[in-house]
Amino acid sequence: MPEPTRKPAAPAPRVRTRPLWVALGFVLCGLGVLGLILPGFPGTVWFILAAGAFSRGDPRWEAWLLSRPVVGELIRDYRAGRGMPLRAKWIACLCIALAVGLSLPRIPVLAGQATWVLLGLAGVWFIVWRVPTRRGPELPASRRSER
Repeated sequence: MPEPTRKPAAPAPRVRTRPLWVALGFVLCGLGVLGLILPGFPGTVWFILAAGAFSRGDPRWEAWLLSRPVVGELIRDYRAGRGMPLRAKWIACLCIALAVGLSLPRIPVLAGQATWVLLGLAGVWFIVWRVPTRRGPELPASRRSER
């Protein structure tokens, strides 16, 4: 019996790369890494923005970022609207209060001090009232199995 003839495999669809979006994604990733290192400087928001830039520039880089152990989970949680664990909310609010309190004496103008305090209060208000609180395990899904 003759072997059935196979069709040649179709070439993989070509992904359109937009270099400026990819470059912006890497800059935002760099800021995210700084945010992981520097106290008081947020990291997650930069990674979320980087994922958005990569999704417009090249989905392969977006997939790479989403595959990172901690960062990918933060981005997926944000996209799913899961919010922040209560402990993370406390830490974020305390960091804002600490940053405002320590830098306030360095601002020489009273209007600047008032603006800085109002910005800090707006940040705390946003975290407390607008960001949903995630209930349940505090550990990321990838680390829950290690318990």
